[in-house]
Amino acid sequence: MTDDKTFLGTQPVGRLLVKLAVPTVIAQLVNMLYNIVDRIYIGHMPEVGATALTGVGVCMPIILIISAFSCFTASGGAPRASISMGRGDIKTAEKLLGGCFSMQIIISLILTAVFSVFGRDILSAFGASENTLGYAADYMGIYALGTVFVELTLGLNAFITAEGNAKTAMLTVIIGAAANIVLDPVFIFGLNMGVKGAALATVVSQAVSCVWVISFLCGKKSVLRLKKENLFPGAKLILPCVALGASTFVMQASESVIAVCFNSSLLNYGGDIAVGAMTILTSVMQFAMLPMQGVAQGAQPILSFNFGAGNAGRVKKAFRLLLIVCLSYSFLLWGFIMLFPSAFASIFANDSSLVSYTADALRIYCAVLCLFGIQIACQMTFVSIGSAVCSIVVAVMRKFVLLIPLIYIMPHILSNKVNAVYAAEPVADVLAITFTVILFSVMFTRATEKLVNAPSSPTEPGETAKNNGK
Repeated sequence: MTDDKTFLGTQPVGRLLVKLAVPTVIAQLVNMLYNIVDRIYIGHMPEVGATALTGVGVCMPIILIISAFSCFTASGGAPRASISMGRGDIKTAEKLLGGCFSMQIIISLILTAVFSVFGRDILSAFGASENTLGYAADYMGIYALGTVFVELTLGLNAFITAEGNAKTAMLTVIIGAAANIVLDPVFIFGLNMGVKGAALATVVSQAVSCVWVISFLCGKKSVLRLKKENLFPGAKLILPCVALGASTFVMQASESVIAVCFNSSLLNYGGDIAVGAMTILTSVMQFAMLPMQGVAQGAQPILSFNFGAGNAGRVKKAFRLLLIVCLSYSFLLWGFIMLFPSAFASIFANDSSLVSYTADALRIYCAVLCLFGIQIACQMTFVSIGSAVCSIVVAVMRKFVLLIPLIYIMPHILSNKVNAVYAAEPVADVLAITFTVILFSVMFTRATEKLVNAPSSPTEPGETAKNNGK
């Protein structure tokens, strides 16, 4: 990490994107291991692996909700902190950090209480059958107790990325994932704890990451410091963070609602094997999405800092690079999935019938994954420039307006009702991406034109707000 606090506004955009995106992508891939490693080990448990995997899959909506709540404040607070840094206002950026920390503590306590008390009822409502409820309850009962570690690790790490310290943010994730990989087989097989061991390994690993990230933000190496006097900065600062973070929250929390819709519909038309396949499809989509989200999160400090500094040229260039990288990745991954679906499915299960069933579903479910880089690039840019309304609109449009209704409409259109449920995803994606492109082309142009036409004001000695950078 350089001592120059303005490097986000001075270094070449391409070099910056590589510098910030590579560690963030690595962090996202490693972070995926928290739950995916659990599923791999659980899916290969003798005799009960397929049933246990389905049970843990039913827990995914709750896990997604817990992760989504970390975005409620952090995904809005971190970009606003970057924008404040771009304006040279470190004091406000640190107040945003402190306020978001306090909000995450409060949210964690509420979520822990709710899921601990009503866990089994929620799992039943989310699609757990008599065969899988026991496994789901065993996993969730322990995982819920570690909610505070999940909230703080994910939420505070966003601020480390926002200050341009992507390598440290990467280490936060690697430390926890490494602990999880080591502890999983010990607890699951060595101590014969089964799914309870998988959950305990995840909680302990998140606790280790949490200690690391708090220690860094309280230390001297961080640009933004977590200070006692900034823990309660007032609603005037925090509410805009919540408004901006709402889009990311909706996007992630809606995955939980959608998982419930998919599971209940698939259980009705295809039984436990269709729900088990959906667990694997979700895992593959996480693999697909997280690297793109990592690139987007790496671009976020660049976009936000330069938007705050008034550098319209650098904002546009950062977006173009983000779009090219995300779209290239989504095309590449789509090709591999279409050619080798069984290889992806077999990572998560050794049951030949489940693997074969999932491979066919995977080609349908990921049919237009090649275009999804457009959606990720546009939505993250909306968040990065503080456009709360637009970011919420595109998130709600794809998930609630399009996908959820299509899950129930498609089986009435296609003869194969199970495949019709899976097909709801690509149909919704085509419509959502079209809508996003139209909205983005209008609103992003307006936002950058305002920067160009704004009165010139120095942001640093020798620089003006209109400096387009390299």
